Amino acid sequence: MNPNHFLTSAYGVRIPRIIYGTAWKKDRTAALVEQAIGLGFRGIDTACQPKHYNEAGVGDGVAACLKRGIDRSELYLQSKFTSLSGQDPMRVPYDPNADLSEQVMQSFQTSLKNLQTTYLDCLVLHSPFANLQHTLEVWQAMEQIFHSGGVKQLGISNCYDPHQLELLYRNAAIKPAVIQNRFYAETQYDRVIRAFCREHRIIYQSFWTLTANPNVLSHATLQTLAEKYRRSAAQIFFRYLSQTGIIPLTGATSENHMREDLAIFDFELTAGECDAVEMLLSS
Repeated sequence: MNPNHFLTSAYGVRIPRIIYGTAWKKDRTAALVEQAIGLGFRGIDTACQPKHYNEAGVGDGVAACLKRGIDRSELYLQSKFTSLSGQDPMRVPYDPNADLSEQVMQSFQTSLKNLQTTYLDCLVLHSPFANLQHTLEVWQAMEQIFHSGGVKQLGISNCYDPHQLELLYRNAAIKPAVIQNRFYAETQYDRVIRAFCREHRIIYQSFWTLTANPNVLSHATLQTLAEKYRRSAAQIFFRYLSQTGIIPLTGATSENHMREDLAIFDFELTAGECDAVEMLLSS
């Protein structure tokens, strides 16, 4: 990926404009991560959540690539702290009886061990707590990790209430640099949240981007653009997102789809074409 394929966050961290997501890969995780990096992906998203992620497998895939000559500094590694409510009770990666701050620290240390790295490029709170004070307690523990140099920036995921995001932003000493949400019609594509992000230099990452939007992908607007550019509808949608400052996650498991995802930078939509796609998300 060339320099134009990255965004720079408010904390000066270079984030690839498309990120490889590793959820639900199970025993295939290491091989798929190694393949993705080998093909050109430089951003990897995971979580310290054995229920849905094989974080150690991600680490094995990354380690294999580092042995082949890729430098750790070339990669953007992003993991998450997941609260007890999101964990498999039989496989909690920290002491469930510890206080929240200690849970965060233990989870982070587990992530470093799993990923075979000395630092993370981003640590994400997997989901806000129902109780704001609990969210802030966890965030303050993440801030301690930031101040210690263990992570370059912080983020939050699955936050769909604009007021909740605003409260976190207002109360945080280290502001969220990224937000990672499902990108779909049920939340009106987070239009209010995305506007807040633009105003405060928070980078919006989208997941479930293709799966949740079959109607968008099949719409005549995307189909016409796909024919014009000789690309798939998925490539058109991803390209639109990348050109409007959104970083999509892709969980592609085939080499062909991985190559197609990386090839979105080989063409560019016009401003009018981006507006036409945007209209689909506003209707």
